[in-house]
Amino acid sequence: MVLTFKPAVQNAWDEDLMTHVDFEGWQFIARNGLTFEQADPKKPIVCFGSFQDYLGKNTSTGGIKTKNEWVHATHWDCVIFDEYHYGAWRESAKELFEAEGKREMEFGEGEGLEYFDEGTMPITTSHYLYLSGTPFRAIASGEFIEDQIFNWTYSDEQKAKDEWKETNGPNPYASLPRMVMMTYQMPDAISQIAMQGEFDGFDLNIFFSADGEGANAKFKYEDEVQKWLDLIRGSFGETTTDNLKLGTKKPPLPFSHAPLLNVLNHTFWFLPSVASCHAMSNLIKQRQNKFYHDYTIVVAAGNQAGLGVMALPPVMQAMTDNPLESKTITLSCGKLTTGVSVKPWTGIFMLRNSSSPETYFQAAFRVQTPWVIKNPDSKSPNKEEILKEECYVFDFAPNRALRQIADYACRLNVNETNPEKNVEEFINFLPVLAYDGSSMKQVDAAGILDMAMSGTTATLLARRWESALLVNVDNNTLARLMANQEAMKALMNIEGFRNLNQDIETIINKSEAVKKAKKEANDREMSKKEKQELTDDEKEFKSLRKQIQEKLIKFATRIPVFMYLTDYRERSLKDVITQLEPGLFKKVTGLSVKDFELLVSLGLFNPAHMNQAVFGFKRYEDASLEYIGINKHAGQAIGLYDTVLSRKEYEENFVNEP
Repeated sequence: MVLTFKPAVQNAWDEDLMTHVDFEGWQFIARNGLTFEQADPKKPIVCFGSFQDYLGKNTSTGGIKTKNEWVHATHWDCVIFDEYHYGAWRESAKELFEAEGKREMEFGEGEGLEYFDEGTMPITTSHYLYLSGTPFRAIASGEFIEDQIFNWTYSDEQKAKDEWKETNGPNPYASLPRMVMMTYQMPDAISQIAMQGEFDGFDLNIFFSADGEGANAKFKYEDEVQKWLDLIRGSFGETTTDNLKLGTKKPPLPFSHAPLLNVLNHTFWFLPSVASCHAMSNLIKQRQNKFYHDYTIVVAAGNQAGLGVMALPPVMQAMTDNPLESKTITLSCGKLTTGVSVKPWTGIFMLRNSSSPETYFQAAFRVQTPWVIKNPDSKSPNKEEILKEECYVFDFAPNRALRQIADYACRLNVNETNPEKNVEEFINFLPVLAYDGSSMKQVDAAGILDMAMSGTTATLLARRWESALLVNVDNNTLARLMANQEAMKALMNIEGFRNLNQDIETIINKSEAVKKAKKEANDREMSKKEKQELTDDEKEFKSLRKQIQEKLIKFATRIPVFMYLTDYRERSLKDVITQLEPGLFKKVTGLSVKDFELLVSLGLFNPAHMNQAVFGFKRYEDASLEYIGINKHAGQAIGLYDTVLSRKEYEENFVNEP
């Protein structure tokens, strides 16, 4: 007998049993399928049911429901508790249903929970088997001793998939898709209105909060959510310039990066409330969001969507007969987040807070269901085509996401005491890519633990100081630089800037010439020779501009060294450089204070991105110092690049210590 808190898993059990070679001839009994009376008593059976049904009582007379008396009269060979975490952490599981309301909460908790204990359950058996994808609380509580625990994790299955030898026959793990987590730091222009959250500042529940019901539901911060919808399809205006600067290093966004767009036909969006789900549906349908009109929007939230598994049929219907041709977005705030298998889902958007790794990963693993079609060409009955090689988790609160990864990985293997090793093994098969506003890079195990502790990683910090966004090398800036002999002389002091004057002159002249030639080409056809010369000139000035940019970035990477060596944290970095420690600055960077001030005045450095980079460095340093028990800067103001934050502003806007 299989007992579960989530009736929605029935289809998965039915399909697995009916298609597995070891269970040929077995019968599957369920509420809406084969009945006990119809089953052949000579053949083995698996009976599937929910606690709510089989352990619930007759409302009029009390006692066992008449239709279920045979269940209680049978002595079962084995009772399986599926989705066991549901009972083991039902207090925490409430967060899945609180957004849905009282009816869903009552259904989710269900009757029969008082019989959850083996000793009091009115069904007899010789053996019990507890199954869970997130068994942390049950293991941590000591409920099971080591000999009673068998682990088969996501990492195990992916490792088995990689190590399978072709000589053993077809790989049984081949259809299990690899997960990839992609986290994005929201641009300040979007996130500022929701910088009230715990730890990482940005609060998803605030950002996606909404009021109203059905067609009248509306986001409190609709303008910002609209910007977010533009952002994920690569058309948010305020990041366009930055993306042009980053070039090929710009982050792959879900609905603009061609390889992602190609596989994300069906996605699941996990939002904070029923009102948020309806508000998102309403916003997407507005005229300006024409891009999303190709997608059928399914609101799997609220009473109208149906209780529990009843919310699933509309999702399947929206995919029509051919999910390869259709496109859907399913919006939910609790329904369908555990125990449900929807094969075409390839990505989940985590758009709400989640306090526990159980809730987070139960939802995330919805997209890892294998998707395979048999006999794809209608000529090969034994051939299978895997349609889902990878699946994606998109998160817009990076610090929260990486804390969940660290927590999940460290609690997954109770025998391994080294947290870095646990995380390393987990992310070997679930790569984590983080975009911090300047670059998107894969984060290693040490980086994830750094991020979980301090909100960033040493590597991401270093890369922030290697970003093209920190310096300006457009023609206007270079022209100002070239017109100032003192500034040119100052830059000559930096290693590698020996031919600067000639390089800048070439960049400006050739870029202007190319611009003029392209403009003239609109009026007449260019010869092959002219086109080649134009291409060569364009390549030359772009190459020189890139070299100057790289040299300036190389200079910028020396600034963190200076910050490590100086102890003045309450003053802005510009003040420390120009007033407090000019000698140290020249020793580290090769520039005098006068030279530095001149370059700043010419706009060679980008103050906004410098402020972010300095802040990231100081926040990371703070966390590191507090971790070892030192906090000699407590209560002091925090200096950024050209501005100073009070301690209160620093904590309220960025750290948000509880």
